[in-house]
Amino acid sequence: MILTLDVGNSQIYGGVFDIQKTEKMLLSFRRNSKQGSSSDEVGIFLRSVIKENGFNPTDIKQIAFCSVVPDVIYSLKGACQKYFGINPFVLQAGVKTGLHIKYRNPLEVGADRISNSIAVSKLYPKKNAIIIDLGTATTLDVLTEEKDYLGGAIIPGMKISMESLESRTARLPTVEIISSQEALGKSTVESIQAGLYYGHLGAIKEISQRLSQECFEGKKPLIVGTGGFSSLFEKEKVFDAIVPDLVLKGLVYSVQMNA
Repeated sequence: MILTLDVGNSQIYGGVFDIQKTEKMLLSFRRNSKQGSSSDEVGIFLRSVIKENGFNPTDIKQIAFCSVVPDVIYSLKGACQKYFGINPFVLQAGVKTGLHIKYRNPLEVGADRISNSIAVSKLYPKKNAIIIDLGTATTLDVLTEEKDYLGGAIIPGMKISMESLESRTARLPTVEIISSQEALGKSTVESIQAGLYYGHLGAIKEISQRLSQECFEGKKPLIVGTGGFSSLFEKEKVFDAIVPDLVLKGLVYSVQMNA
């Protein structure tokens, strides 16, 4: 089995795949990606979560991860080596991706954005695509049918927006982020929820349309949604496909390319 880990600003999103049948994830889990975690804390957690879900940690033969939090990389490498006896594959500059990175400085592109793009190039070959990842930040990435990664846009995610309202205002509360049914809120909580939902929906629609015009001359690309909040917008039909574990699939494909 192969263990894959996406280390984000808020959480570590992990998954376990069968090496022979990589299209299906056997297990997924999440953990807060707090800085300062020791390799022992991380290693014990990973072994425990695998064991408690009915799998044997010794069956893990490969580990791959990507991280947008540099401080976690050292501890995570140590955890993999000490608790699994595995030197992990890290998706970073210098490894094979199968993509042509067109960013001015390729080193600036987040590893999670690259992993998402690798997965889309494999799952939907020869397709122009816009990949929308709704996590801590919401990222929109453009990938051509020739596997050119062109760049994209980044906006604050829904949780960041909600926390900003709560922390910078005297009377606005923290609310649950939901798929709002109406734009008209009839209470403070409903008003915040409607604003977060429809404000974000409007942003991703507008940016997607502009990216299509700028990069594909208005021809509709494949719109792929991923990330923790992507399912909230399923009824809006803004995505042609929603692949929650896109970044983890990209890590599996990366390991295969760099074997």
